[in-house]
Amino acid sequence: MTMDAFGARGILETAQGKVTIFRLSALSKTGVVPHLERLPFSIRILLEGVLRSVDGELVTENDVRNLARWSAAAIPEAEVPFMPARVLLQDLTGVPAVVDLASMRAAMKRLGGDPRRINPLVPVDLVIDHSVQVDVAGTSDALKRNMEIEFERNRERFEFLRWGQRAFANFRVVPPATGIVHQVNLEFLAKVVMTRKQDGHVVAFPDTVVGTDSHTTMINGLGVLGWGVGGIEAEAGMLGQPLYMVAPPVVGVKVTGRLREGVTATDVALTVTQMLRKKGVVEKFVEFYGPGIGQLSLPNRATLANMSPEYGATIGFFPVDRETLEYLRRTGRGAEADLVERYTKEQGLFRTEATPDPEFTERVVLDLGTIEPSLAGPKRPQDRVPLAQMKTAFRQALTASVKERGFGLAAEETSRKVTVQLNGTTAEIGHGAVVI
Repeated sequence: MTMDAFGARGILETAQGKVTIFRLSALSKTGVVPHLERLPFSIRILLEGVLRSVDGELVTENDVRNLARWSAAAIPEAEVPFMPARVLLQDLTGVPAVVDLASMRAAMKRLGGDPRRINPLVPVDLVIDHSVQVDVAGTSDALKRNMEIEFERNRERFEFLRWGQRAFANFRVVPPATGIVHQVNLEFLAKVVMTRKQDGHVVAFPDTVVGTDSHTTMINGLGVLGWGVGGIEAEAGMLGQPLYMVAPPVVGVKVTGRLREGVTATDVALTVTQMLRKKGVVEKFVEFYGPGIGQLSLPNRATLANMSPEYGATIGFFPVDRETLEYLRRTGRGAEADLVERYTKEQGLFRTEATPDPEFTERVVLDLGTIEPSLAGPKRPQDRVPLAQMKTAFRQALTASVKERGFGLAAEETSRKVTVQLNGTTAEIGHGAVVI
């Protein structure tokens, strides 16, 4: 049973009816958080989760106070119990987690108990995408034939997952050929604001997620707090256990200006990756803010958030705003968008142009107008190469040593050409040739 330790429990009227929420404003009224609006949005979401989860055992009132004291100027020390709202698995790392649950059921049965009592305590989605192979290509029925081969090759595993989906509550399997796990999460699974029956009430709260893939961070572009974890941490989350973490420093990236014509999301992502790798954001949250955010579409934001592992941050977070709501409606989640708008505005989790800038541990500025078309440098995405310099950079990389991230070719090898034949055509190609 959760406790209402700070008098935060309240009722919110929504288009879907009344829901119970735990108001962050109650912490301001009681003096626990002097200036809630100065906290980064990502920290506010963590704070709501701790506030809502106080039970006197796994999560205490002191946990709320410790996180509420987050300061841009102080080095965080106290651990925070983070209880994700849901868990996202992909097939390579997710199947062992389901095996563990099955083993627990078998143990429960041996002990004379009811094995059906063993279930994930939070919603769990397993997306089958990592193991899918391409055996057939270049034919109109390639997709169908690849799926047939996939089901034949991994029949035992699919039968096990089918059993798991029927046997466990709170567990869904997304079949192969549906899409990449991060895209499925962004376009279909994520709610942004979730509801759950708790203590006899329907409780609304921010959607948060941990996933067994480092690029789970893609969902940060939708205003959902989430990142990649190992299998043990994912299983702990599935069983309702907190993941303990030190309240992180938050680096604010102020976005200004607007993109020039011809500049893509990839160009923005490579520029941000280079900038933040130089800054140093390992084990830190990165949060984007400023007037330029409104110039970035949701797919562009998701691309930037997806690159968090490349620039080294735990997350690359975009707060909920008007673009978030429009994206939910464009992807068939209009009802969710209405709840998201009502809830986030009530909780101070909705960003507008008039929203005051939060306090951050460190700040950097990203002027969208200065970004130019680019390519990822040889071997590492942070070694960005402007497109205008690509030919020169490539030629230099051919003879540069491997230690300097080059290819280590001798000078005489750089002009070598070979003759190839394809479909009755003969052509000469050399280093740097692009073959389509």
